[in-house]
Amino acid sequence: MGGGNWLCSWASRRFRAVTQEVFVSSENPNQAWSQTMFDQFVDAGVTLFPYIPDAGNKALIEIVDAHNKARSVLLTSEEEGVAVCAGADLADEKGVLCMQSSGVGNIPNFLTFVKGARFPILMMVSMRGEYGEQNPWQYPMGQAVEPIMEAMGVLTFWVHEPDDLEKATTAAINAAFKGGQSAALILSQKFLGAKAF
Repeated sequence: MGGGNWLCSWASRRFRAVTQEVFVSSENPNQAWSQTMFDQFVDAGVTLFPYIPDAGNKALIEIVDAHNKARSVLLTSEEEGVAVCAGADLADEKGVLCMQSSGVGNIPNFLTFVKGARFPILMMVSMRGEYGEQNPWQYPMGQAVEPIMEAMGVLTFWVHEPDDLEKATTAAINAAFKGGQSAALILSQKFLGAKAF
């Protein structure tokens, strides 16, 4: 067996171990607030949840998948979610795009389409690259989230503390689905807790 095969095998085992440790915890600390947020989304008529998997939206997507009238849509890229949400609006449905802050850099071109066609869009962004971040690669996009959203005309509603959650969620929902705006509900690392990877 060549050295490359051994290294690939070791890397594969290590990746599985880290993934299970981070994402397959039976005790998800985000469960309680995810349920609160989900209830607010459903009460507002949101039934479609396109997403890129992330520890910050894991519990929410599990709740969606267990619900009879809500549906998650696994994406290969964040910009697909913008199109899914725009399509939902055309069919008189409502969606929320769930992604990590590192994916915000993938969506400006599609936000141009949303802005030009005046589609309302609601996004839920779980932050990296700020409070307590340990990974230097996450800082550039973390710092770019607010300027990108502002440049594309997206209103931002930040959750820094548990007390912010319900008010910010309501404000983002109202901006998108009553005000016809692009809105992002942004969950800070202070609220989520910094990841150790």
